[in-house]
Amino acid sequence: MHFLDQAKIFIKSGWGGGGAVSFRREKYIEYGGPDGGNGGKGGDIVFEAVPGLNTLIDFRYTQHFRAQRGHGGSGSNKTGAGGDDLVIQLPVGTQILADDDERTLLADLTRAGERIVFLKGGDGGRGNASYKTSTNRTPRQHGTGWPGEEMYVWLRLKLLADAGLVGLPNAGKSTFINAVTNAQAKVGAYAFTTTRPQLGVVRHKTREFVIADIPGLIEGAAEGAGIGDRFLGHIERCRVLLHLVDANDADVATSYRIVRDELEAYGAGLTDKPVVVALNKIDTLDDELIAALSAELEAASGAPVIAISGASGIGVDWALDKLLEAVGEGHEQVADDDGDEETVEWSPI
Repeated sequence: MHFLDQAKIFIKSGWGGGGAVSFRREKYIEYGGPDGGNGGKGGDIVFEAVPGLNTLIDFRYTQHFRAQRGHGGSGSNKTGAGGDDLVIQLPVGTQILADDDERTLLADLTRAGERIVFLKGGDGGRGNASYKTSTNRTPRQHGTGWPGEEMYVWLRLKLLADAGLVGLPNAGKSTFINAVTNAQAKVGAYAFTTTRPQLGVVRHKTREFVIADIPGLIEGAAEGAGIGDRFLGHIERCRVLLHLVDANDADVATSYRIVRDELEAYGAGLTDKPVVVALNKIDTLDDELIAALSAELEAASGAPVIAISGASGIGVDWALDKLLEAVGEGHEQVADDDGDEETVEWSPI
């Protein structure tokens, strides 16, 4: 399945049905009169966040959505049937933005099962029976039904994850997420093997949490260099970031600062999040060099540095311990070795 995290769509709620003009003709009733019913209400446009979706690819092929209009009224004071609401299913974490500036946030669906009535259908028109008065006993006027609402909106997906992986291209992010989750991220000996965000579920010490991997950042990503910073929105909601630095880089301190500068340029509070700094790919280095590089990276980051290797598994459990500590107690325990199971908070995977 292709990954798509933004789409522009047109939505329109249903028109109200027209009111009826009718007069009753009944045997043995001396006086007739108007009996035209009102029109039915038009259908609403409803957005719903559902589990099991993590892409907006469906909206690449269908961009126009129109709810059903209300049915017209009829004689015998019968009100027309209302139009069916149109429910548009979205991945959890989808934001709905105004079309004019693509910045104004209109709605944010952050929980599975959350529903909002975004556009209301038009009310039905009045039938001629409702116009009857003591001086107007045979009214022939009626309402045609109120129009629905319509607009273009942008859908923007920000994946929900507890931890996010950041780093330069080839820092070993894909190898790490493959090692600790059931994800199957592409791994290669060249830059930008990851071209779209990846999600995986980590199971560690009877706990589960979701981790997200985004394409690597390079210097100038905030200005569009490389893949740019468009995927950073997928880690805005993360509780903690795992910053991987390749131990084989010529200057690990510079590698760290490049990514941090791009996070700062992007904004959205990314630099205010807790960060676990890890020196990755240490399996090919000796202990003395690992210690020297760790000290250099710690001086640049101002934080303790974990030496790990995603490929060999060295230090991975230590890194997961730190992430789990930062994620906090927001997740319930999962099945333990004895088979006891507790409720697990849903994750969009």
